[in-house]
Amino acid sequence: METTPEVPNGNALLTLVTMKMPFGKYKGSILCNLPIHYLEWFAKKGWPEGKLGMLLATIYEIKLNGLEYLLEPLKKNSIKNG
Repeated sequence: METTPEVPNGNALLTLVTMKMPFGKYKGSILCNLPIHYLEWFAKKGWPEGKLGMLLATIYEIKLNGLEYLLEPLKKNSIKNG
């Protein structure tokens, strides 16, 4: 039986600017602030399962394609509300 990958929802981008990495060398860092070399390591070794893996793969693609500027309004809003 084939499994369908988890599809990001509208809250995924907001989660990227608020959720902290739960383990590893960068434990406690906001996901959108993780360095690209750390995300590249996951891309080679394999993403964690579930929501965290989907979020890490998403921020990797955003950084890889130079789209981090799209997160700036969300970052500002999360700081204002946080």
